[in-house]
Amino acid sequence: MNDYTKYLASRVTAGGLSRREFMGRAMAAGVTLTLADKLFTESAMAAEPKRGGHLKLGLEGGAATDSKDPAKFLSQVMFCIGRCWGDMLVESHPLTGAAVPSLAESWEPSKDAATWTFKIRKGVKFHNGKDLTIDDVVATLKRHTDAKSESGALGVVKSIKEIKADGDNLVLTLTEGNADMPLLLTDYHLVIQPNGGYDDPLASIGTGPYKQVSFEPGVRATFERNKDDWRTDRGFVDSVEIICMNDATARIAALSSGQVHYINRVDPKTVDLLKRAPTVEILSTAGRGHYVFIMHCDKAPFDNNDLRLALKYAMDRETMVKKILGGYGKVGNDFPINSTYALFPDGIEQRAYDPDKASFHYKKSGHSGSVLLRTSEVAFPGAVDAAVLYQESCKKAGINIEVKREPGDGYWTNVWNVQPFSTSYWGGRPTQDQMYSTAYLSTADWNDTRFKRPDFDKLLLQARSELDETKRKELYRAMAMMVRDEGGVILPMFNDFVNASTKQVKGYVHDIGNDMSNGYVATRVWLDA
Repeated sequence: MNDYTKYLASRVTAGGLSRREFMGRAMAAGVTLTLADKLFTESAMAAEPKRGGHLKLGLEGGAATDSKDPAKFLSQVMFCIGRCWGDMLVESHPLTGAAVPSLAESWEPSKDAATWTFKIRKGVKFHNGKDLTIDDVVATLKRHTDAKSESGALGVVKSIKEIKADGDNLVLTLTEGNADMPLLLTDYHLVIQPNGGYDDPLASIGTGPYKQVSFEPGVRATFERNKDDWRTDRGFVDSVEIICMNDATARIAALSSGQVHYINRVDPKTVDLLKRAPTVEILSTAGRGHYVFIMHCDKAPFDNNDLRLALKYAMDRETMVKKILGGYGKVGNDFPINSTYALFPDGIEQRAYDPDKASFHYKKSGHSGSVLLRTSEVAFPGAVDAAVLYQESCKKAGINIEVKREPGDGYWTNVWNVQPFSTSYWGGRPTQDQMYSTAYLSTADWNDTRFKRPDFDKLLLQARSELDETKRKELYRAMAMMVRDEGGVILPMFNDFVNASTKQVKGYVHDIGNDMSNGYVATRVWLDA
């Protein structure tokens, strides 16, 4: 790092330089994009935090059906709420995605990676004053591995054969070796609760930086700082208020007028408008998130692979990225992995918009009549416009798409994972194994395309236990090809996470793990009055 780059980094630490300004100047000085992003994040994290104040977040994604049970977290709002009051055993590094300690301070695998021993941190208290014990950890994982819990992490933890305590250590015995096991425990559903949540899964009692004061599903949640937090590098404000704002116009107005400090899911089409406000800063982070059009492979007419291929070739990905993302993203290739993942499968041909191929497969499918696509503003920013744009690209292939706009409230319970063709989004997962296990394994509760293939499951299990990275990469490539060419997901684009804040907000960490600083936004930032 040369002297000029050091100077830029010091400006970031002092809070006087935005990410966009830093990246532009650093790259102009010859710093690579990857290094510039790393330097900016490290510099932002090195800034001296200020304590105090009331942080207000205006977030899209809440619903009246939201559950306080971490096992049943579905929405963006609950994702962020869980990060406020709870901790997992392991977290992921915001820049590299590598596993880093949390309530588990260290871990050790057996030689075949089929048995993992985690050393549980001592001196940690729950919000109710009770000490965290190994029994709480064991109970939490056992609850999430029970199908009756309906946990969103069930597909991830099903491979755990035995969960037990060995003194103060947690010992997990798996059905097969898994080199990614620590990263699987970063799943945001796996919040450690007193007695695992068996007594009261809705209590919102954890070990996190804030204590929940109130919760009204689909409306708001409030928190106060946990004065007994076991960490000193988070929880800088005195109180947090999360307000559900599913209307994009309302979010922008609230931020511009200073009613809230931070909003999520900024529609790229409104970025230029927001930039005009002198008090606002755009926060854009590239990562693993992706917007999808999902078809149920087990329901007519989508049980016909020729129809699925027709609908995939009828997708104009370049236009989607340009018009829906405003350039804040990259084209997808109908499988849920991009180059931010370790062992990304190279050399897979990019699927392009091809009305002729779409028409060929459509005629071959024998389908006639319209195809119903359900969508809503809450599916992803610009989802309704994306559905209409897709409708137009399909017309050139002779495919008639009927777009049905659904209400935002209840979309995640009444439409997603229920109706056979709809728009949705995924925030990505720490590993390829976890992404596939959560959404494509036959037995996964969140298999929202109903892609149920024993041969795919077999490849997934082989890859999970394969310690030779070259062989493992080959298996992941085969899995990607199967999902791309035979699955029910149309994945036109990997989105950048585009959020915005007032310039009062400092310390924001751009985290590749997921949106809203991987959900940790309220725990990582502070207010500069």
